[in-house]
Amino acid sequence: MRGVLDDIVRIVPAGDSALLVELPSLLDPVINARVIALAEAIGRRCGRTLLDVVAGYCTLTLYFDALLIEPVWLEAEVRSIAAGIDLDDSSEGALVSVPVCYGGEFGPDLADVAAYGGCSEEEAVRLHAAETYRVFVVGFVPGFAYMAKVDERIAAPRRATPRTAVPVGSVAVAGGQTGVYPAVTPGGWNIIGRTPLRPYDPARHEPFLFKAGDRVRFLPIDRAEFDRAR
Repeated sequence: MRGVLDDIVRIVPAGDSALLVELPSLLDPVINARVIALAEAIGRRCGRTLLDVVAGYCTLTLYFDALLIEPVWLEAEVRSIAAGIDLDDSSEGALVSVPVCYGGEFGPDLADVAAYGGCSEEEAVRLHAAETYRVFVVGFVPGFAYMAKVDERIAAPRRATPRTAVPVGSVAVAGGQTGVYPAVTPGGWNIIGRTPLRPYDPARHEPFLFKAGDRVRFLPIDRAEFDRAR
């Protein structure tokens, strides 16, 4: 299916040294897959002429040197690339398994999330672990992956008062999304568990555990398994 992507792309300036490429829909896995496919294709063809390509949920921001690149030329290149992408040939990202010790001291908000869904804590854990989540975008802090879609029964909104320090590895939900905190940082999501894995470790050969387009499964473990893994 070629050429369809070009029909739905909107390209607008983002200052004098960036272009914003927009596709419709915010939390749509098909649109997000097209954004990633377009980003990869632009990187292959124009990577040496661009300063950066930043993918969002349904957008790409292309940064360039305004003294070397004409925005009109770059827009034409992007439209040409979009027209040539085969949407039926997109590959799935990696499947990442994340062990999680739910509840207790590791999940101080699990009871609130269960109450939001009108279910027990055990059922809330089952619902969270039953989904295969898509990583839509990585941002906020290095390694924080925004994943969706959380079952609507436990899609509790952000907390009214954010915490000043969320522990590393905290697994949390907010609305239709879930994520894992990669560092001690302020945060307003509902913490329901913790993983012994580190989403971001600059000492690893591959620092980032998650990439946009990856699929993620959460696997419940008990405290003894958590301590052994850590």
